[in-house]
Amino acid sequence: MNLSSLQQQLGLEGDNQYPPVEKWHPQLSGDMDMVIRRDGTWWHEGVQIKREKLVRLFASILRKEGDEYFLLTPVEKWRIRVEDRPLLIVMIERINNDIRAVTNAGDMLSIGKKHPLLMSELDGVLLPEVLVRADLYARFSRNAFYDLTEMANEDSNGRYFVISGENKYCLS
Repeated sequence: MNLSSLQQQLGLEGDNQYPPVEKWHPQLSGDMDMVIRRDGTWWHEGVQIKREKLVRLFASILRKEGDEYFLLTPVEKWRIRVEDRPLLIVMIERINNDIRAVTNAGDMLSIGKKHPLLMSELDGVLLPEVLVRADLYARFSRNAFYDLTEMANEDSNGRYFVISGENKYCLS
């Protein structure tokens, strides 16, 4: 089976099209030797997956259940490891009053009520993350984080924040 036929079988027909993994409930097939590292790279059996289309395909069938992550098809469910967050914001830009973001898996979103920016701790440091879809979060790459800090303002209490849409998000 090639990549395009697998994409067709899963119903991936265009950008930001995702198969209905929330409707799939196969029995656990086992553990797959796959890990999504902190830097957003995907590794299978110790080898980095460098084909962007393959990473996007795997990301489209990723689901989080509790603290575990799984790759699903209608008939298979494989547990994988995720070191921090499964997705990475690789680019942001301000368009009018919105902050728009792109993930390493091709997700495009506007930070706001549907995709809120939150702060969470990693190794004792508060870092921003964004809800992308279905309990899957994206951490900011170093460059995207620097771009975000360039957009920040300081309030009268010395806290930094950004505004996207009609929402204010504290960065400290």
